[in-house]
Amino acid sequence: MAQINESYLKLPGSYLFSEIARRVNQFKQENPSADIIRLGIGDVTRPLPAAVVEAMKKAVEEMGQAESFRGYGPEQGYEFLSQKIIDHDFTPRGVQLSTDEVFISDGAKSDTANFQELFGVNNTIAVSDPVYPVYVDTNVMAGRTGFPNEQGQFEKIVYLPCTEENGMKPALPQSRVDMIYLCFPNNPTGVTLSQEELKKWVDYARKNQSIILFDAAYESFIREDNVPHSIFEIEGAREVAVEFRSFSKTAGFTGTRCAYTIVPKEAKVYDAKGEAHSLNTLWLRRQTTKFNGVSYPVQAAAAAVFTDDGQKQVRETIDYYMENARIIREGLEKAGYQIFGGINAPYIWMKTPNQMGSWEFFDKLMKEANVVGTPGAGFGANGEGYFRLTAFGTRENTEKAIERIRTNM
Repeated sequence: MAQINESYLKLPGSYLFSEIARRVNQFKQENPSADIIRLGIGDVTRPLPAAVVEAMKKAVEEMGQAESFRGYGPEQGYEFLSQKIIDHDFTPRGVQLSTDEVFISDGAKSDTANFQELFGVNNTIAVSDPVYPVYVDTNVMAGRTGFPNEQGQFEKIVYLPCTEENGMKPALPQSRVDMIYLCFPNNPTGVTLSQEELKKWVDYARKNQSIILFDAAYESFIREDNVPHSIFEIEGAREVAVEFRSFSKTAGFTGTRCAYTIVPKEAKVYDAKGEAHSLNTLWLRRQTTKFNGVSYPVQAAAAAVFTDDGQKQVRETIDYYMENARIIREGLEKAGYQIFGGINAPYIWMKTPNQMGSWEFFDKLMKEANVVGTPGAGFGANGEGYFRLTAFGTRENTEKAIERIRTNM
């Protein structure tokens, strides 16, 4: 008799965005003429930059010629891309990396989900609340938690509330934790941490021999000064942090799939005897066993992001989405809603009116304005009473959606 991994039975019946899709599809079946505008899931609408397309075409042509064909590539990625990432994203910020500390992958989602495999099941994890669901769900799958309570919070997870009172920024844990998930600019709230605020987390991790799993997928959207783009800008972070980044939102790779994770050689985990082991070595072992690498044409296309033309085109895309964010933020504020985020991130976190439940507001917004967002409750107990909208729609749909909300809600 094949037995199930019973940890899967602890999970909710469906992933957040699957439930959203189910409700939208049901509504469309019942209202086939409804013009639904989707500002919920964080998928992009701008096409791949022209420089990226040209590089991919060239790489595909290379694959069609015997003299330039490439078979299996290095599981951790081609050095031509790793070096460009270092030269563009880190060296200008005073962060020194070697190419064997950069791991190319098919997505920040999969890397943040898979990285927990390197840690024992008895590690205590801390997450902000609200939180990107993948951090929690994958630790549940691994057997690192107990069962959820009535609020959906799992035993053995330390939840760090992000509330209006603390500016949607988590406080340091009151007890010792081993693994800390941080995402800044934050998904879903859109808020950021200053250099001084992030340093407190690094200092905590160094004191407690903890590891920070830092999701920086939205760092390219930062507009303000004194907001770190990388945790490695903080002194001592190389000892206690891993950083995840992605080409998905910045260069339109949501369907093309390419990302990268930085694992410094100084970052250590410990065995039962207290002996230290390199996370870099362990992650390399995991990737070479379970991952065949990102395809050559996709990595060649990603490298084109760092050309002069690629940078110009990517900046235009980011500016486009951040203008959408401004339109959403200012439009909702004029309509009387309380808003967070949307300044250094493509996410707008709004408080639901009249203490309305998040899913109740989701249904009302879809029915009365034909606009779809994401219920805050789907991101955790402290997300109840809030709602997320994304800036990744087209300009026309973004403006239309805000006008509908202003006139119909």
